[in-house]
Amino acid sequence: MRARNLSRRAALAGALGGGLVLAIGLPRREGRAKPAPATPHARKVAAYLAIAPDGRITLQSPFAEGGQGIHTAVAQIVAEELDADLDAFAVETAPAGADYQVLAGGTRRVTGGSFSVRGSYAHFRLLGATARAMLVQAAAERLAVPLTECSTEPGFVVHAPSGRRIAYGALAQDAAALPVPADARPKAGPFRLIGHPAPRLDSRAKATGQARYAIDMAVEGMLQAAVRHAPRAGAEPGEVLNEAALRAMPGVHSVHRLPGAVAVLADSFWRARQAAAKLEVVWTALSGQAVVPEDFSSAGHLGLLRAQADAGGNPAGDLRGDAPAALAAAAQRVEADYDAPYLAHAQLEPPSATVGFNADGTLDAWVPNQAPELFQGIAAREAGIEAAKVRIHSPLLGGFFGRHFAYGPQHPMNQAIRLARAVEKPVKVIWTREEEFSRDAYRPLSFARLRAGLDGQGRIVALHATVPGEGPVARHFGPERLGNPPMDSSAVEGLAGKPYDIPNRRVDWVHVPHAVNIGFWRSVGHSMNDFFYEAFLDEVAEAAGQDPLAFRRAHLAHSARHLALLDAVVELSGGWRRGPYDTPDGTRRARGLAMASPFGSEVATIAEVSVRDGAAVVHEVFVAIDPGSVVNPAIVAAQVESAVCIGLSSAAFEAVVFEDGRPRQRNFDTYRILSRAEMPRVQVRIVESGAPMGGVGEPGVPGVPPAVANALAVLTGRRIRSLPFSQERLGQA
Repeated sequence: MRARNLSRRAALAGALGGGLVLAIGLPRREGRAKPAPATPHARKVAAYLAIAPDGRITLQSPFAEGGQGIHTAVAQIVAEELDADLDAFAVETAPAGADYQVLAGGTRRVTGGSFSVRGSYAHFRLLGATARAMLVQAAAERLAVPLTECSTEPGFVVHAPSGRRIAYGALAQDAAALPVPADARPKAGPFRLIGHPAPRLDSRAKATGQARYAIDMAVEGMLQAAVRHAPRAGAEPGEVLNEAALRAMPGVHSVHRLPGAVAVLADSFWRARQAAAKLEVVWTALSGQAVVPEDFSSAGHLGLLRAQADAGGNPAGDLRGDAPAALAAAAQRVEADYDAPYLAHAQLEPPSATVGFNADGTLDAWVPNQAPELFQGIAAREAGIEAAKVRIHSPLLGGFFGRHFAYGPQHPMNQAIRLARAVEKPVKVIWTREEEFSRDAYRPLSFARLRAGLDGQGRIVALHATVPGEGPVARHFGPERLGNPPMDSSAVEGLAGKPYDIPNRRVDWVHVPHAVNIGFWRSVGHSMNDFFYEAFLDEVAEAAGQDPLAFRRAHLAHSARHLALLDAVVELSGGWRRGPYDTPDGTRRARGLAMASPFGSEVATIAEVSVRDGAAVVHEVFVAIDPGSVVNPAIVAAQVESAVCIGLSSAAFEAVVFEDGRPRQRNFDTYRILSRAEMPRVQVRIVESGAPMGGVGEPGVPGVPPAVANALAVLTGRRIRSLPFSQERLGQA
């Protein structure tokens, strides 16, 4: 195994222009990391690479860049096999189209689920290898030499016997005219770029303000819109009592009723927002599935979930033995209830969309999104035109976290389409923070009841968890994705699929729908369920009178991979400490441990915490992550650091609380997030076990809340079973 200790690295790059198109097709071969089969439309991907005469390379990426570094990672893979310098690349998000559906055997395109690199690794290695083969063939024909006498060095084809070399830019046009070879092979190694830190391609543009986001979009002649949504989701606008007065305000163009909202169009967003703030609307209460009941509350829904904690449910796929019977016969039993609140996505960039209809009947939409083909279809239906007439432009995203999917009809793009059609001008819609918080697709409020049984030697003989609730899979994908019997993977992941050797285990799911809209949130069900499981596991270890690290090791004795990961995080942290200890500055601290197995990767986390003035202070977080193998370790380290930030923020502060059918939190003044001063030092170690490549963007999140909670339990003697931590005053034992 290879292990790396890494911290965030700076990156520099410039935007590169287009050029002659080099047509590339991919043969069916496998790459390094046991990837999905090559796409069935591989020979159609002529638009991936453009090599200009000056050697600049433009790469069309199927994936959206939202700060996770995917454009750099994809370019790094292609550059490795193409034998080009990374700084020669400019990467763009590809338009909607079947050519770019590189996931799931060529049937799906989405940026999410930590799938991007692991799902496209073989695709892009073959792409680069095939492009290189075509350039070598073109050079051999131009030089009238045997193909076997030609090789490459970054950016050039070289004929060693004669000492001649030809730049890729000079060969691109000839190469594009050649038949696509079916026998190109990726390298066997060693690698010059893959597996090594490399600078981000977009850092300079972002640092200098040249990077363009959807919210920066401007179209000649466009109007800008601010919206006011109904106080409760599901209500519809009736009369606008002061419409005439609003129309008379400076710069205001018109006032429009939309599904569940009213929009004001003006010549600037500021003027539109000023008018929207003065709207006086009679809202019509409706009834139906999409309506949030007037008496809905977070407390009430949690009570509903708790009431179903002993109901019979459908078991998850890793059912083993007879957990209820083994629990009844256990020498010792432990039971606890855990819960976590609704969370907002709270991304940096407020939602927006710019839409314009063209004279030829086509439509252009500039919209932050994680699935261009999905948005193309939605836009076509909303506009009443064919999907082929919709061009989706996918700018840089100001944050991901699962927010940029389509969770229902109330979306800036849908609203912009209706408004643009109504006024026959391009329209840009921006949601204020208040409108975004009120219409987010929240991380689900969640609850679990866990029961464990121990034998006389303090080993777990049974674990039974019941999860009443609903995840985004059940909410948005319908019964066909749940199977028979139904099972919502997004509701049970992090409780099911744990690696511990427990002879009798069962995770039951009881479907209890949410009244409010829910969606995917970074690490999805793992973000709360690993907290439930790993904090409870410490409770069970305590009941057994055992050290939490030794307890985990005993139940992972069958897995060299997990034992090595535990060894790595303990070494990274300078050694494991079981109880409270005093530091030289007089601070009393403790450490907590947690593990997680999200998105094909394995993670171990140690948090070092203290309590100051009744509040938790997290000083250091140590993370060992095993994603099998990596492309860019610097990006992996940066993603883990950001995952620690959002994991700690969610555990310590974040919550959306519903009362009377409405969220109390409408902006960052009431939705507290982690501040820069509260961010702990993070150390990351990457362990490359050689297992199939796993995800990176999300796996660092789930271990943070339980690691901190377990450390706090050591310090205070009290178990935290409900998030966020800040809702309780903590005292030291």
